[in-house]
Amino acid sequence: MGAEERRQDEERDRRAVPSPPGGLLDLLSVAAVVLDDRGRCVLWSPQAEEVFGYTAEEALGQYAAQIMVHEEHIELVIKLFSEVMETGASWAGAFPIRRKDGTTRLVEFRNVRLLDDNGAIYALGIAADHTTLQQVETDLALSERLVSQAPIGIALLDTQLRYVLVNPALERINGIPAADHIGHRTRELLPSFDAEGIERVMRRVLRTGTPVIDQYIVGRTPADTDNDHAWSVSFHRLEGSGGRIIGVATSIVDISERHWATIKAERAQRRLSLIADASARVGTRLEVEKTAQELAEVAVPDLADLAAVDVLDAVLAFRRSNGTQDEGSELFRTLAVATAYPTDVTVGVKAGDQTTYGEDRLITRCVHTRQAVLVPCVDEYDLQRIARSPDGAAALARAGLHSYLAVPLIAGSEVLGALELLRARNPLPFDEDDAILAGEIAARAAVSIDNARWHQNVRNAAETLQRSLLPGHPPQLVGLEVVSHYQPAGASAEVGGDWYDVIPLADDKTALVIGDVMGNGIDAAANMGRLRTATGTLADLDMTPDEVLRHLDKTTRGLEQYATCIYAVYDPHRRECRIANAGHMPPVLIRDGHHPELLDLPTGAPLGVGGVPFDTTTFALNPGDRLVLYTDGLVETRHDPIDERLDTLVHTLDGPRRPMGETCDWLLQALRHPDDHDDVALLIAQAGPVSGRPAHGAEAPST
Repeated sequence: MGAEERRQDEERDRRAVPSPPGGLLDLLSVAAVVLDDRGRCVLWSPQAEEVFGYTAEEALGQYAAQIMVHEEHIELVIKLFSEVMETGASWAGAFPIRRKDGTTRLVEFRNVRLLDDNGAIYALGIAADHTTLQQVETDLALSERLVSQAPIGIALLDTQLRYVLVNPALERINGIPAADHIGHRTRELLPSFDAEGIERVMRRVLRTGTPVIDQYIVGRTPADTDNDHAWSVSFHRLEGSGGRIIGVATSIVDISERHWATIKAERAQRRLSLIADASARVGTRLEVEKTAQELAEVAVPDLADLAAVDVLDAVLAFRRSNGTQDEGSELFRTLAVATAYPTDVTVGVKAGDQTTYGEDRLITRCVHTRQAVLVPCVDEYDLQRIARSPDGAAALARAGLHSYLAVPLIAGSEVLGALELLRARNPLPFDEDDAILAGEIAARAAVSIDNARWHQNVRNAAETLQRSLLPGHPPQLVGLEVVSHYQPAGASAEVGGDWYDVIPLADDKTALVIGDVMGNGIDAAANMGRLRTATGTLADLDMTPDEVLRHLDKTTRGLEQYATCIYAVYDPHRRECRIANAGHMPPVLIRDGHHPELLDLPTGAPLGVGGVPFDTTTFALNPGDRLVLYTDGLVETRHDPIDERLDTLVHTLDGPRRPMGETCDWLLQALRHPDDHDDVALLIAQAGPVSGRPAHGAEAPST
């Protein structure tokens, strides 16, 4: 308490404060009667009229024994009166008196001798109704017992919030004797508490009269300075019978067991929630980096302020299959970093970074031992074993890193890397429960990371095979300009069997081929290569498009996979294109100066079905006209009707003419989502002028 507050309290103590009616004296109706040395009434209080029934005018000057005592008690009363007057000894006790109305009332008396300044002797009698007094005494005794024997802490504070009563239970809770509480405030006795907040609540209770029930307080008292306890505290205003405000009564119950049980239950619930969240969010796509980022983001901010996923570089390169070595340095690749708030700790740290950690580093120990590494309180030495460099250690120190946890990422029998967790702003140190929780999350995520790396490995092999089988830059052609584009599926999808080809033929003709082997993976890519090889062989035989498809159909039946295909032959001298379709998407024809349109071709059956004939359609392709061939990955979605998507394709092409390369990019941007699950092959051919006369003097036919 400050000097100013003490001064204000002392000022209040010196101030006369009137007591409102209804106090304890009013409740007892204490009467005062003064008798002279002969027993006559010389003073008569207003309360005496209530007790004895006589007014002051009726009683003053009368012998008290004659108006207040039954005849059988007069002799005893005179004897007692004489003893008090002669000896000065007081007398107290209950005595039956006679009221003015003739009734008898048992009255509690206190009689003492008085002397005035002239030496005259008087007798003062203090009287109260015995039954009322006994009830008050009983209530007080009961209240005292209830307070003193109560198992909960009880205290009464005056209107200045100073303790005036403390029961034994509160003595034990606070670890301070009751006598040391009296006259002091909470802030003086329990400085570790939020005393300002507690007193603010008590002032509000005093002012409004509205009680505060079951307010939680957590802290430490002198009774146990090493451990936090929790209490349920209630406050209510205490008033006298006349409404006078006496102070604030408080009751305190130690609920530490319930509090910690609740916290434990909440942590268990949080743990289950975090595990469920991780199960839902981690491994949504078969991409190693994406899965690692999902794991890092799940860990913050609920579990850590900063999380990093570091995987052994050898594991990503498939150079190690059965665990890690027991000693030596390890080369890690950072796959993901996530923070709960902006911090310079991550400056210079990004996904893809490679760092070699010695065997003394904590993350290295984690992968070598396959056990969690828990450092509840990080010291300067620990910082050197956590950070990538001395500068990194300094950054961690500035950020306030105080607790560290690393858990291994294990899939099957192989250690993939580790999940590192750091706390700086979160004041709680990592504990064993955190290590168990992080381990469970890491175990689930490790399986997803392992699946993703195997998937990416197979996918990379299939994509490499597919790209090796696709043609390079289109050759120089007569009267025809061609651009092509291949876009693989999203990283989480299998590589498909899309292909295209541009084959120069005799007499300046060109064969345009686009197809799609149904299915995905290495098998689809390999079968695509077989069909492309077969198509090139058949094209050299100068067959019609329908004959080429018929032979490809026979070849496909032995591949155990169906395929769609369009085969077209363009003759620049005749300005004629012959085309046949085997279950493929219809091409788009864009005549120079006209709106684009889907070519109306017999659809045919996919290659490999067998028994279904193919038809060749012939149409004119004049200089400036374009033919757009594509695979279904460009237009098909999981939700939209294919007719609507084809209309969208035609509408997208119906605009200002772009260079053909830009047209490919424009179509992919407008129609395809990056996460689409299918490959896309595009082939755009534009007829151009041909020097010299048409072969055999032929004229270009009309459509």
